[in-house]
Order: sequence, then structure tokens, then C-alpha cells
Amino acid sequence: MKKVLIIAEQKKGSLKKASLELLTAAKNDEVHAIIFGSQAKAAADELASKGVKEVFWIKDAKFDHYHPEAFASACEEVIKTLKPDYVIGTASSQGKDLVPKLAARFDGPLASDCVELSIDHAKGKHPFFSGKALADVAFEASTISFATLRPNSLAAGALTGAGKVTETSSNFDFASSPIQYQKSTEATSDRPDLTEAGVIVSGGRSLKTKDNFKILFDLADTLGAAVGASRAAVDEGLAGHDMQVGQTGKTVNPSLYLAFGISGAIQHLAGMRTSKVIVAVNKDPNAPLFQKANYGIVGDLFVLAPLITEECKKQLGK
Repeated sequence: MKKVLIIAEQKKGSLKKASLELLTAAKNDEVHAIIFGSQAKAAADELASKGVKEVFWIKDAKFDHYHPEAFASACEEVIKTLKPDYVIGTASSQGKDLVPKLAARFDGPLASDCVELSIDHAKGKHPFFSGKALADVAFEASTISFATLRPNSLAAGALTGAGKVTETSSNFDFASSPIQYQKSTEATSDRPDLTEAGVIVSGGRSLKTKDNFKILFDLADTLGAAVGASRAAVDEGLAGHDMQVGQTGKTVNPSLYLAFGISGAIQHLAGMRTSKVIVAVNKDPNAPLFQKANYGIVGDLFVLAPLITEECKKQLGK
């Protein structure tokens, strides 16, 4: 049995689903966790209730916002005390920054952005060539190994038994750090986070105006989905950059990806190729996305999107 430390993430006190997927990756091992923020008590308790042996809760309010050096320093202190065999995190914007820092500090091997991960078998799968291929990765004997898992790659898991929450602190000197927190601006929305959403409705430049994205928002609200956009739509000012999916935007991995008016350039495919089911709607029968889609509809999105929304409402009883 291996000793595993997971770097859990929470938002406004709620544990992110992707953190529970890490439990699935380490389901047959001794799992510990570290979580940050003064609001993280409920999230820490949830981890403990799901069988995490010990949850190290960095309670200091200075850790309410991600600080790369402070978070790395706090994790380093826990790792030195715990001496885990593996450290795993989510392939989120935070995880993609933090876990490689730790791998460098401990001179350990790193498997990043895995779409499959099994600590028990010391292996995983990592997409490369913009998701066109998957590489098998294996962890060789090492003092400590590191990995990040792409959200929605595994089912949310739970371990047996119950653990405990340990309030802890870090001796990081925020005052002397060249990085100082000023403020954060967060989009307010009741829709799921794009990178963690199980269903995504995405639109391209064919929507023509920002107001026309409303037909996609209506469908997304019906399905409880997030809304994304292609880079072309973002460049035209039809959607914000926080909605961009693709090589220069966000990488997503939903169970269902509905693409309206998106041609399917390689840069966009790089961000959503690993979606479980892809549905493409486009007037152009030769749109490249049809080659990747599981289901394709050739037609006018302005006609089809409202029809799909109405049918979904009927099926869902809304």
C-alpha cells in the first residue's frame, strides 16, 4: 500500500468534485490531503468523512487566494513531514502551476494532465499532440512521484472508514514575497465551472452577435451546463476570454460537448478532444468537427438550438 497526498481544492467552502476524483485514483492506498483557506472547514470535513486518513487544513486567511510560492512552501512542509510516495492534484490552473513546482523542489518524476490515473498500478495515460494520441505513463521506483489528473476523467470516489482534520499553519513570510495579493475579480454565474462541467454548450463565430449567445445560455440552463466559445467567437467579441475553449483557452473534458457553429480547427480540438460525447451542429457539411463528433447535424443553429432546448425541456419535465 502506497502513501498518497492529494492536493484538494475548494471554492467558497465547497469541495470541488475533481478533488474527489483523486480519491478514485488512489482508492486502494493510504490517502492524506492538504487543503487551503479559512472557508475550507466543510470541505476538509467532507474529505475526512470519505476516508481520507488525515486532512491538513491550512486555515490562515492569507491562503484564501492562490499564492504560488506560499502554497508550494506549505505543501513542502507537509510532504517533508508525511513522506508520501505520491503527490497528486487536479490539472486545474492551480494544479498545473503548483504540482510541477513541487516536483522540481523534490526532484521527482511528474505525469501531468493525465486522463487516466491509477496509483495502485503506478500508471496513467497522458494526451499529447493536442490530444490526438495518448501515451501510457508508468511511475518507476522513486522517492516521491507527482501527477495531475484532468477533471472529469474518473468518477468521484470515496474510501472506507473516516479520518481526521488537523488544523495546521505555514511559516511562509508573505510580507517579504515579491508576489502580493491585491484583489480578485470573479465572474458571477450559477452555471458550473467550465473546466469541471459535465455538460458544455459551446458556440462559434457563426452566432454573429453577443446577444445571440442567449440561445446557447437557454439550452445550457435547461441542461445545467456550462457555456464555452471558440477562439474565433472570443476574438470577435461575442464571448469573454473566460469562456474560450482550446489550445489558447481552457482544456475541458465533459461527458457531453455540444458545439454550435464551430468548424473544429485543430486549436479548438486541442481543448475538447477528450470529451466523452461530442455533438456538432453546423451549416457546413465539410466542417472538420464532424470528423471528430459522435453525432452531427447539418443545419442552421438558429433553428436547431431552440428546438433542441424545447425538446430537452420536455424530456426533463421543465
